[in-house]
Amino acid sequence: MRQPKARQPEKGFTLIEMAIAVAVLSIGVLGLAAMLADSLAYMAGSQADFIAQQKADQAIETIFTAKYDSSITWAQVSNNSTTNPTGLFYSTAQPIRQPGSDGLVGSINDNSAPLDYILYPGPDGKLGTPDDVLYYLQNFTRTITITNVNGDPNLRSISVTVNYTTGRFTRSYTLNSMISAFD
Repeated sequence: MRQPKARQPEKGFTLIEMAIAVAVLSIGVLGLAAMLADSLAYMAGSQADFIAQQKADQAIETIFTAKYDSSITWAQVSNNSTTNPTGLFYSTAQPIRQPGSDGLVGSINDNSAPLDYILYPGPDGKLGTPDDVLYYLQNFTRTITITNVNGDPNLRSISVTVNYTTGRFTRSYTLNSMISAFD
């Protein structure tokens, strides 16, 4: 007589093992999706990054131009304070406004000027037509800090910091330069 063979246990995955595998896979896919969403949101801010760089550069270039064409004096190339009332620039963050009566961006004369803006082409895709769109820089502030360089009364350091919000990110861009009292 032959004896029946003992049954081998069946091979495969149990329902619990499948549920655990699906949960681990879901967590991984959700993590990748969240990372992709963050990356896209961060990349969407690249236009604001460019605007911040240009507005910092604009402030420094305006100071240089005004100083070297003698529109302002060396004493005016400084921050305005109670100890230095001749300075033309606030040392605190200010909204980015259009230039005031003196033509300098970021100076104390800009208080009543409207917010600065970027002009985009409208639906027709052409710049300079009536449907152009104004993008006001209401999420941007600019801080201009001018300090004397130790030991040299004829040299000053200029630091322009533009802070801005793009999406849910708050960013900052700083540009540093030096200016001399000599022409």
